[in-house]
Amino acid sequence: MAKPRVLVTRRVPRECLELLKKHFDVEHYDRGTAIPRRRLLKSVRDKDGLLCLLTDRIDAELLAAAPRLKAVSTFSVGYDHIDVPACKARGINVTNTPGVLTESTADFTWALLMAAARRVVEGDAFMRGGKFKGWDPLMLLGGDVHGKTLGIIGFGRIGQAVAKRAGGFSMRVLYYDTRRAAPEAEKALGARFAPLKELLRESDFVSVHTVLDESTRHLLDGKAFRLMKRSAYLINAARGPILDEKALVRALKSERIRGAGLDVYEREPRTMPGLASCRNAVLAPHLASATVETRRRMGVMAASGLVDALICKARSPYAVS
Repeated sequence: MAKPRVLVTRRVPRECLELLKKHFDVEHYDRGTAIPRRRLLKSVRDKDGLLCLLTDRIDAELLAAAPRLKAVSTFSVGYDHIDVPACKARGINVTNTPGVLTESTADFTWALLMAAARRVVEGDAFMRGGKFKGWDPLMLLGGDVHGKTLGIIGFGRIGQAVAKRAGGFSMRVLYYDTRRAAPEAEKALGARFAPLKELLRESDFVSVHTVLDESTRHLLDGKAFRLMKRSAYLINAARGPILDEKALVRALKSERIRGAGLDVYEREPRTMPGLASCRNAVLAPHLASATVETRRRMGVMAASGLVDALICKARSPYAVS
C-alpha cells in the first residue's frame, strides 16, 4: 500500500523529517527561505498532507489546487495564515504547535526588554567600532527595569509566563485581555487587570502577546503610542501586524516613546522604511522560539499532527479547534 504523500515547505529539524519519512512519501523544499508560491501550488497538487510555516498562505487558491489534501500542520502557534473555515468545509484537519514554545518565547521577550532598556545593542556596536575610550558617567544611559510597571497585552500562556518572570524584578504587573484571568492566576502572578488605555498610560514597559485577528490588527497605532509614557518601551514578540509599524517608526524617531524591542514585523521579512535606522529599536529576526530544544519539539509536534490525521485517522491533540 502506497504511503500518503506530504509536502514540507521549509527546512526543518532532523527529528521532524525523520518522523515524517517513517510514515510518508515526503517532498521537501529544503531551504531557509519561503517556498515560491508558484512551486507551492504545483507541488501540493498530489499531496495528502502539508507541513507549512507562517509565510505560506493556505487559502482558497491553494485548496483548489490540492484536491487530495486531508491535513495541514503549521510549524507555529499562530495560524492566521490558514483559512481554517475553508479547510473545515473540505474536511481538512488543521494542527499547530501550542504550548511548546511558551517558555522560550517568554525568555526572549525579556531579552528584548533588557536589551532595549539597557541599550545593549548600541553598546555592542559602540565597543566593536572602537569608540569606547573609558568609563563615562553619562555614556549610553538607559532605563531601570526593577520596580517599574510592566503592561502585558494578551494574558494567555506566554503572557503569563512573562508576568511570572517579572516577579524577579519586583515589578508591578498590569494586563489586558478580552477575558479576565482566573483570580488564582492573578494572585499567583501578582497581576492586575486593566483596560487597555489605562495599561498604556501607566506602564513603563508594554509587552505584546495577543493573537493576531481582525480585532487586534493595528491594535497599537499612533493613538496608542501617544497614550504611552515618553519614557516607555514597547516589546513585541507576538505578531507584527498587531502594531502599526509606520506609526511606530514615527513614535521612535520623534522620541514619543523611548524605545522598542521587536522580533516580528508587519510585512515580514521586510521592515517599514525608517525602522532600521532607529537607534532606539532593538530588531531581531523572529528568534523568540529559536532554541535547539524548542525548535526540535515544535518539529516533532508538527509532524505528529500529520501522523495523527493521516495514519491514525484520529483527531490530533494539536488540532486548531
